[in-house]
Amino acid sequence: MVDGRTNHHGIEIRHLSKIFGPDARGMVALAEQGMSKTEMLQRHGHVLGLRNINISMAAGDIQVIMGLSGSGKSTLIRHINRLIDPTAGEVLIGGEDVVKMGPRELREFRRHKTAMVFQKFALLPHRNVLDNAVYGLEMQGVPRAKQVEAAMHWIERVGLTGFERSYPNQLSGGMQQRVGLARALANDAPILLMDEAFSALDPLIRMDMQQVLLGLQKEIRKTIVFITHDLDEALRLGDKIAILRDGEVIQQGTSQDIVLNPADDYIANFVKEVNRGRVIRVDAVMSPVEPGYRPNGASIACGTTLEDAIRVAAYEPVTDVAVVSPSGEAVGTVNLRQLAGAVVTRP
Repeated sequence: MVDGRTNHHGIEIRHLSKIFGPDARGMVALAEQGMSKTEMLQRHGHVLGLRNINISMAAGDIQVIMGLSGSGKSTLIRHINRLIDPTAGEVLIGGEDVVKMGPRELREFRRHKTAMVFQKFALLPHRNVLDNAVYGLEMQGVPRAKQVEAAMHWIERVGLTGFERSYPNQLSGGMQQRVGLARALANDAPILLMDEAFSALDPLIRMDMQQVLLGLQKEIRKTIVFITHDLDEALRLGDKIAILRDGEVIQQGTSQDIVLNPADDYIANFVKEVNRGRVIRVDAVMSPVEPGYRPNGASIACGTTLEDAIRVAAYEPVTDVAVVSPSGEAVGTVNLRQLAGAVVTRP
């Protein structure tokens, strides 16, 4: 049942702006000149939702869009399947601009290219788990036997085997969200849009669902756009993260980029409490090696987190532990002092 096709559906968002109000297009020039959200509202009665958003989302990656309430993150994700029309800009998927699609093209695009997982689950209460999971395929006109086959595969993969005949009101929040995930995956769309998908869940169930998603992503390699207001969730899930504030992208990069090099005080304040040992990789702190260097004792793989590297280095008799590439070549060394120094921020 797993689709083995390569996912070519990267997403390019270019110069995307959204202004709410009767003369939205007339306000674009003012937004581009730097007029603040507050000033636009007070002087012109228009709401600046998004200003000149440029994000490149690689196919098969999890792109997290993070921001506090009112930052524009949910507005942004709704542009990808054009539930909201932009005031200006492009949303390119596989080289095709979603903004320029006609009604029929857009309907086909939404049915076959994107699937959405919502914060409040959005399950149909009168349908059981199986009939909720087949809903997207039903809308596509897929034969019933194929609907059931696909849905049962994903119901099993999200850990709901045995609950096919249960109804949403008989399930916990975490189980309901697993149904939402199975429904989205059964659709076999290359792009998965997840708007605060785990925010309504208790912390332990939320972490469990994050783990489910990361485990599935190793197999499915979808292009996932994941909206959250929670930095720990963003750092745990995102191959890349874009942080929004007042409708603007303040910083984009990997978890490590954002923790090591916050763009401003706003982001520095966000990341100061982060467990750096789980985010930063040894590659960022290792010392280079001389040509011909030969490791002595245990080694640490490139990409290992500082936390895991400390576990190795703490019990090694040698001071410097080799960091090795996937081919086994030594590319650097680290010692316990370097690792510990990178985990704690200077007072």
